[in-house]
Amino acid sequence: MSKWLLLIVVSFPLTVFASEGTLDKADNAFMMISTALVIFMIVPGIALFYGGLLRSKNVLSLMAQTTVILALVSVIWIIYGYSLAFSNGNAFFGGFNQVMLKGINVESLSGTISQFVHVAFQGAFACLTVALVVGALGERIKFSAILVFALIWTTFSYLPMAHMVWGGGILSQDGALDFAGGTVVHINAAVAGLVGAYLLGYRTGLGKEAIKPHNLPMVFMGTSILFIGWFGFNAGSAGSADSIAALAFVNTSAAAAGAILSWTLAEWIFRDKPSLLGACSGCLAGLVGVTPAAGTVGVGGALIIGLLSGAAGLWGVVILKRWLKVDDVCDVFGVHGVCGILGCLLTGVFTSRILGGSGYADGVTMMKQLGAQAVSILVCVVWTATVAFIAFKVAEKTTGLRVNVEQEREGLDITSHGESAYN
Repeated sequence: MSKWLLLIVVSFPLTVFASEGTLDKADNAFMMISTALVIFMIVPGIALFYGGLLRSKNVLSLMAQTTVILALVSVIWIIYGYSLAFSNGNAFFGGFNQVMLKGINVESLSGTISQFVHVAFQGAFACLTVALVVGALGERIKFSAILVFALIWTTFSYLPMAHMVWGGGILSQDGALDFAGGTVVHINAAVAGLVGAYLLGYRTGLGKEAIKPHNLPMVFMGTSILFIGWFGFNAGSAGSADSIAALAFVNTSAAAAGAILSWTLAEWIFRDKPSLLGACSGCLAGLVGVTPAAGTVGVGGALIIGLLSGAAGLWGVVILKRWLKVDDVCDVFGVHGVCGILGCLLTGVFTSRILGGSGYADGVTMMKQLGAQAVSILVCVVWTATVAFIAFKVAEKTTGLRVNVEQEREGLDITSHGESAYN
């Protein structure tokens, strides 16, 4: 009996902890679930959240945009996207040696998971990032223009940013920290959305007639799905079911809770009433803020990031938006841009071992890390703004950018898609 017990004890670590270069079934399953959660964030999460914020005559157009973007970017990702983001290349782009996933088979591994799972997980991130942009453009952009933009911007903005930060490119070499996409996803998408909103101009009637979200329960449902999906988004970025994933999981929850409370309290103080929309927006603000920091800061640091992100997000959608004089319909820049920038900078602070984080690389001080974070933000802003401007201008010259006034007043559901959400 004792011999069998000893055999079980000795062999247990061998069955649970796979060595590098060996497929770990637990890690593989964890990453497949995380991938499904990220896709769940897009359809239906983003579609419901943004759709509820629009007027009822445009809700289906937003859902159609997010759904087709998911399909288009998925195809791009398989054909050349994964290769340009994650294969060996130069400081800005990967190479073409994995076009059409060449050389990847059922035996190929990425760490302890199937490389196919890595392809799917990172592809879901690409789809989500492009889908985030459309929230700034709602109710007046042509469907064809969205597709032209998505093709160009994915190729020349998302893929190089992913390579620069996660694929061994220049920003990772510079030491920038971005655990799950503060620059690659949130700032990248927010700046592109801001550029598009400027080029499109104000919606017809804005400031002269009431333009309000048509379905707040739909916004709440979308927020709930995004909150749940974000655990796959952040914890899955650990790449395996390990202690870093557990830390990212707890940090995600802590930051969201802190931001909901700070946004709600600030809204209550300065705008007299706490709102459901404010609580939902605060939740997203905290999730965005902690994204770049989730795997490297302590729980206390994540909570502080969340508390600050809630207040910063409210400032972004109420005050900054007024200063910028832009019709960012779903406040993509106010939440994803402002809180993404704040989160990236605070990652450089709270990663410090003194403040409960995992610590910097050897020889790196807090000021040096903050410098690397600031450079990564600046590179991201300039790069994505330039590519977005070109992409929208190409769309304007080829398909036209904005629907006409009559189509806008009737609503994009009918004029662009021949459907109506409500009878």
